[in-house]
Amino acid sequence: MGPLVVAIVATKKESEKKFSEIGVRDSKMLTKERRSDLYDKIKEASLAALVNCITPEEINNAMKNGISLNELEAVHFAKLFDKLEKHISMLYLDSPDVIEQKFGMRISIYSTKPTRVVGIKVEKQKGLKYTKIISEHKADSRYPVVSAASIIAKVTRDSEMEKLSKELEIDLGSGYPSDQKTIEAIKSNLKNESLMKHIRDRWITIEGIRQTRITNF
Repeated sequence: MGPLVVAIVATKKESEKKFSEIGVRDSKMLTKERRSDLYDKIKEASLAALVNCITPEEINNAMKNGISLNELEAVHFAKLFDKLEKHISMLYLDSPDVIEQKFGMRISIYSTKPTRVVGIKVEKQKGLKYTKIISEHKADSRYPVVSAASIIAKVTRDSEMEKLSKELEIDLGSGYPSDQKTIEAIKSNLKNESLMKHIRDRWITIEGIRQTRITNF
């Protein structure tokens, strides 16, 4: 439930070690308090830190029309990348695709900037300043700048979920399917239209909850 948040962080090469020095690592390895503490420090050490919230409605419509979540993420990552004003020599991506380079190719296609994906041979045009894309699995645990972006995204999403809980006056928990508090909130409010519009209703989790309710009735 809630938005899917994607983030991009830009820094100078010589400043990247600053992230490691302040304790930046994969957001999943940090407590909520530690992520919040690092949020402002990351922004201070960055040339840019941009986020994009993909709404459940957009996710649902995309999946309904046969657009995969990976494709949707690539579209939004490309938009963030294109917003960066200065030329970026290297773009590191945490790839969700089975074939690592495929996610890099998706972004290369959607971006308006000249890019080339490491591991994919393409003919370069003379006179263009290219950004080299490194698209790898678990990049958020390998590259501090990707770890920094994962923290920015996670803190933003947590904040959005807290706002939603207050707005609906329902404790929604983290919004993840592994959170029992989230599951119970959905089970108890299946007829609450204000809540249900924030649900990713093409997910197996919500289908399972609905099926269980039908069986119980």
